[in-house]
Amino acid sequence: MARVNLKQPGELSAESQKAYDELNAKGKITNMKLVMLQDYGTYLAFMGWYDSWASLEKTVGLRAATIYAHSVSTTNGCLLCSLFFISDLKELGLDPENLVLDEKEELLRQLGQQIVKDPTKVSDELLNGLKKYYTDTEIIIIVGFGAQMQATNNFNSVLGVDVDDRLLPLKGEFKPATWREALYK
Repeated sequence: MARVNLKQPGELSAESQKAYDELNAKGKITNMKLVMLQDYGTYLAFMGWYDSWASLEKTVGLRAATIYAHSVSTTNGCLLCSLFFISDLKELGLDPENLVLDEKEELLRQLGQQIVKDPTKVSDELLNGLKKYYTDTEIIIIVGFGAQMQATNNFNSVLGVDVDDRLLPLKGEFKPATWREALYK
């Protein structure tokens, strides 16, 4: 259950109400957006995710982008984002529990995990592996998206944003990350 109260349409600022109406007309309302629309500046900042996603998808392709986003979200333990990407992987015909990855996808999966666990420890070996396939500009796009994904994960996790109804059937497929447990022993 969300840790903040949601304003209802009609209680939003004029800017947020306009954004809500546009999203609603396109069928793009999610629980996360409903929370963010309570502050238009926050909403605008996080909607940059879509621009970052478009750059990532253009750079690595839809399948690899989805694998990477899933890796960041599951490593970060974000229930809501993980379920979105579990759903997206399934729509691509992939089994999130048994992904068969090529070398580029494996490098992206590893990067997604590492930037969450300790971004100061991303190895030269991992970055050099990525440089076999991507230019410096493309690596900036990849890392930029990973940082944006982490911000979205953190927002949803801290505020306990409710899982969207369409994702509820997948809730049992979320496997919480356990790597942090070792940090506190």
